[in-house]
Amino acid sequence: MRLGLFTLFLLHSCLHGGQGDLREDLTLLNTELALRLYQDATAPRNGTNVVISPAGVSLPLEILQFGAQGNTGQQLARALGYAIHDQRVKEFLRTVYATLLNAGQGTKMELACTLFVQAGTPLSPCFVEHISQWANSSIEPAHLSELNGIGSQANEWASGKIKGMGPGDDAGGPTWERGGGGAFAQLALVSTMSFQSTWRQRFSSTDTQLLPFTGAQGLVLQVPMMYQMAEVNYGQFQDHAGHQVRVLELPYLGSSVSLLLVLPRDKDTPLSLIEPHLTASILRIWTSSLRRARMDVFLPRFRIQNHFNLKSILNSWGVTDLFDPLKANLKGISGQDGFYVSEAIHKAKIEVSEEGTKASAAAALLLLKRSRIPFFKADRPFFFLLREPDTGFVFSIGRVSNPLD
Repeated sequence: MRLGLFTLFLLHSCLHGGQGDLREDLTLLNTELALRLYQDATAPRNGTNVVISPAGVSLPLEILQFGAQGNTGQQLARALGYAIHDQRVKEFLRTVYATLLNAGQGTKMELACTLFVQAGTPLSPCFVEHISQWANSSIEPAHLSELNGIGSQANEWASGKIKGMGPGDDAGGPTWERGGGGAFAQLALVSTMSFQSTWRQRFSSTDTQLLPFTGAQGLVLQVPMMYQMAEVNYGQFQDHAGHQVRVLELPYLGSSVSLLLVLPRDKDTPLSLIEPHLTASILRIWTSSLRRARMDVFLPRFRIQNHFNLKSILNSWGVTDLFDPLKANLKGISGQDGFYVSEAIHKAKIEVSEEGTKASAAAALLLLKRSRIPFFKADRPFFFLLREPDTGFVFSIGRVSNPLD
């Protein structure tokens, strides 16, 4: 499985020239943030594939909190649900990031945030210190007076950080050229995250077969469907509206990271009826109630890549001053007024597959008939959450409406 993401915050200058309780609270906040992002990202994309990475959004917002003051800082804290200046929060998140970056055997994980700084731009020593100590973050000099310059430098950096991006998956591109009117960029804050791991129990490519998948609009597609008989965490639940769901958790090798799948139990129940009722508290209840079960698991191979303008999403969350050249208060970055964020761009990608992608249709009938044990078949739109349950860290969240898109 591969996951990559790229988030850009393009900053312009308008100048001319109780630890246990805290852990539980932050775990819920991380999940709630993920669900808010998901619901806002899916709203204009009805019936399509979606992936977004909460980690790639929260990390630059945390760093901006170090430089934000006044109402700007308060809006950022309210959007995230926590203030990064709280010493207990700061220590907890540092522990989380350190734990995640020390990935176990079979898992490659990269989380980083880099601040590209135009030559001659002054920075507060306190702000510089915060960045250097936060989640593998760093400061890089760059020539940002030309937007094409910022594109080539930061795109090169981001492409190097996001492992597994193939041809045509460049993390940057023309999105860098959208900013700021007549002003030129003084700072560019770029966060990237990649996650690559293998299943604890691998799917065999020889068992992959073409099977029907009924899409959101009722269109039946033949898609490569992976198969394995495995010991999994599984449960059947209902949401607050009474919709029945099936929940499956698939673990990865060498880490506590897992892929959580939520599938409507009844084929006549569309995923769109389930999504509005997903909350952090209900997901916690479901995941804590999962039980080990031996099952036949059918999961389609899928690959999703999305591009989002976070500015509109953050505005809807009440983060408005950050984007206003007259109201933004980022004085903590340089000790001077004048900085604001002109663009907030996010790209995310996820790829779920077995090792080896050649399908074998010859085994289809045997696989469908050879066992009477319970089965989980994701043959219609489903919701997924890639997470580290101990810390509540959410790598990515999304839905699969069409595995062939």
